[in-house]
Amino acid sequence: MTLQAEGAVIGKRLPRKEDARLLTGRGTFVDDVVFPGMLHVAFVRSSIARGRIRSLDVSVARDLPGVLAVLTAADIDRFNARLLTFFFTPPAEFPFPLLARDRVAHVGEPIAMVVAKDRYVAEDAAGLVTVEYDEEDAVVTIAEAMRASPIHAAAESNVGAVIGVELDEDLEATLASAPYLLTRTVRHQRIAQSPMETRGVVANKQGDELLVHISCQSPHLVARYLSMALGQPHLSIRVIAKDVGGAFGFKNHPWREEMSVILGCMLLGRPLKWIEDRWENLVAGCNAREQEITVRIGFDRDGKLLASHSDYSLNCGAFPQVTDANVAVHMFMWAAYKVPQAGFYSRAWYSNTPGLGAYRGPWGMESLARETLLDVAARELGIDPIELRRRNLITKADQPCTTVFGVQLDDITPAECLEKLLEKFDVAVFREEQAASRKTGRYLGLGIAAYIEPTGAAGAMAPMTGELVQLRIEPTGTVTALMSTHSQGHGTQSTMAQVIADQLGVPYEDVQVFEGDSSRGGFGPGAAGSRQGVIGGGACRRAAALLKDKVVRVAAHIFNVPVESITIQNGTLHIGGETKSLRQIAEIAYGEPSRLPPGMESGLEAQYRYDPPPVTYTSAAHACVVEVDVDTGFVKIRRWLSCEDCGNIINPAVVEGQIAGGLAQAIGAVLLEEAAYDALGNPLAVTFKDYLLPSISDIPDFEYLHACTPSQSEGGFRGVGEGGAIIGPPTLVNAIADALAPFGEVPLDLPLTPSKLLSVIEGRPIAKPAETSAAPAAPAPAVVEAPPPQVAAPPSALLIDGSWNMVLATPMGPQPMVGRFETNGTVLKGSLASDQGSQDFEGTVTGNLLKWEMKVTKPMPLTLKYELLVEGDKISGKAKLGIFGTAKVTGQRA
Repeated sequence: MTLQAEGAVIGKRLPRKEDARLLTGRGTFVDDVVFPGMLHVAFVRSSIARGRIRSLDVSVARDLPGVLAVLTAADIDRFNARLLTFFFTPPAEFPFPLLARDRVAHVGEPIAMVVAKDRYVAEDAAGLVTVEYDEEDAVVTIAEAMRASPIHAAAESNVGAVIGVELDEDLEATLASAPYLLTRTVRHQRIAQSPMETRGVVANKQGDELLVHISCQSPHLVARYLSMALGQPHLSIRVIAKDVGGAFGFKNHPWREEMSVILGCMLLGRPLKWIEDRWENLVAGCNAREQEITVRIGFDRDGKLLASHSDYSLNCGAFPQVTDANVAVHMFMWAAYKVPQAGFYSRAWYSNTPGLGAYRGPWGMESLARETLLDVAARELGIDPIELRRRNLITKADQPCTTVFGVQLDDITPAECLEKLLEKFDVAVFREEQAASRKTGRYLGLGIAAYIEPTGAAGAMAPMTGELVQLRIEPTGTVTALMSTHSQGHGTQSTMAQVIADQLGVPYEDVQVFEGDSSRGGFGPGAAGSRQGVIGGGACRRAAALLKDKVVRVAAHIFNVPVESITIQNGTLHIGGETKSLRQIAEIAYGEPSRLPPGMESGLEAQYRYDPPPVTYTSAAHACVVEVDVDTGFVKIRRWLSCEDCGNIINPAVVEGQIAGGLAQAIGAVLLEEAAYDALGNPLAVTFKDYLLPSISDIPDFEYLHACTPSQSEGGFRGVGEGGAIIGPPTLVNAIADALAPFGEVPLDLPLTPSKLLSVIEGRPIAKPAETSAAPAAPAPAVVEAPPPQVAAPPSALLIDGSWNMVLATPMGPQPMVGRFETNGTVLKGSLASDQGSQDFEGTVTGNLLKWEMKVTKPMPLTLKYELLVEGDKISGKAKLGIFGTAKVTGQRA
């Protein structure tokens, strides 16, 4: 049966449903939530970056009138709650505390929690808590982390995670023989996510239900997280987040303060509220982006790519939300380009600074490094930077293809986006203007960049699953959708309503989307990874198609006409020569079930969970024109063009708003923002006077072009949420470098402040090195591996044979598995089983040393090499995970 599509809602610039309340101050944010008897929380925070807590005196604070309690780690730890990552795994090989116990590891670390009748009293009492420390030297920068002893006693070094291959002889040979080899180091400063609404939580224990209002990206994910983190799977947990003023990855899941407040509520039996103030957000909130990468790129004489290697380091702070060596940086470094050989070595470093948190496009360093280095290479080779990209970008004609790191591509369009962009922007005319302007002392520059972005991922990680919609036509004829999507201001209540209205054939105004409550709909990660348009939109289309089919079958039965003769337009059914309103059909479906087709349930309802392709890629190319004032070093953006291919567009205004928001953050990152620290680990940006956000005068009027290549996902949608923040920085840096090319090379060291640019213009050092700027990249010391296993005399096979409970410490978190071994002389046979499945293997036995290899296909084709040592009832060793580095294996006899 084929139903006629009666759309024309998709692709329209319809007004957002959220705007009426948000723009008139009628939104509901966490701080708007009030419960009878609610108490307020303020945190006592560390004033030093590193040291031992010698004493903690809360007696004076407890005696202050209006104070109900002062809770410390001893109070909170009785719950045995634990912090988890976004992937529902422990954040490191050792547990992170909720409140500091005997040591502190960064300025602002929460030590105690004051609970009082109002925030004013709580703040006053927090100031009365006396903490005495034995202060120690802080480890602040990546360079210091490389040299220093571990900041965590439970860690072997300051290396939190390692992936990649340190030495690939074949790759080194190719790079050494390349006709042109470019080597540069790119540094990105630390960024504070700075959402408009800071973190906040209100927790209330109501009988058997824990009700949590929290500023987050997915109430469903937070409810699942809390059930696991609290270790109380049978506790009824309801999480609500009505409106959220920005998240950007920072609010993926609860962290130390939110978890402490929730446990305080459970301990005291009273509703508790904590709203992070801006000082706390800048001083103690998780930061992002502090990283450096040294890239070597080999080219042939025609500028075609031969090989590349990246050496990457990330400052993940003391307590990162995930200890991340950022494999995505390397997966997408050359994903849009034809590179025969590539490799990387990547480390995450612990330091005495606030922990790493996600931030819009966390892997965006790949585009910053690649696109800026391509421009450097173009200048040195004497090739136009646009032509250099044309020679190396993957085009439609090249697909399907597989990248050097196994990423399968079949519908990316970065080359086509670039050509569409150049149809709008006349490069030749600009070059004439640029040359003429230089003669008068004005320096204009053009920056170009291209990229692809993975969006709508599902199925490869625990939280990244499909999205669910429960859809119904009410007896009144209006349409209600309960969804697991969630808006941080990007309009899902509107875009999902457009998709439903388009597919169902009803007015946009008649569709209401409800989200933001974990008790409505089913599990979904909500706003993460540019996924809601792809996956939420796909679910809406499928559910609406099911519901439309039911409506038509009910009408066909009632009026005794073929289903093919019925269409739905603007909420009206056209049945032969008659028309019936959707309300008339709904009233029958709910109120007169005897008139329905035999066996059909009453009502008009449908549910669908959409599981899309594993990844849906978005492509883009941007161009930017700047003018740099050579007297002041200030940068003025004169023009910015974006050509984005996000597939079939649901609402162009929403898409362009997402691009503009990301570009505003990109401009801030390149020119203004820096969360700097001094040598003692003290933050230097503690207000918005110190931490410089872009203002309206810094942001140009962006121009938008849309390529609109339908994706393979339902509806042909692609994600767009993180694109501007990823492609914006290299576009702007390239424009500045082009403007100042007559003076010399612009350092690839963000932010590009006026003083840094004046250093280039005047040919002398003017900029004072930032406190957190890493020293020139010295060769990083090799990660110290365990000494070679000491092979004992051959034991009895019975000491090896049997089942073993083991844990593989993968980059995505610990992977429990069961190993079964059977030995026959020097021959080893066995299997490994985990929640991912079971696989057999064969290997060798040398004394008590076991070796074998296994080939896997997820997350990509890899050969895993195990080397384990059996000692009594314990087993330990390592597994080489190919490009993902080396992972520890521990376990014991089952």
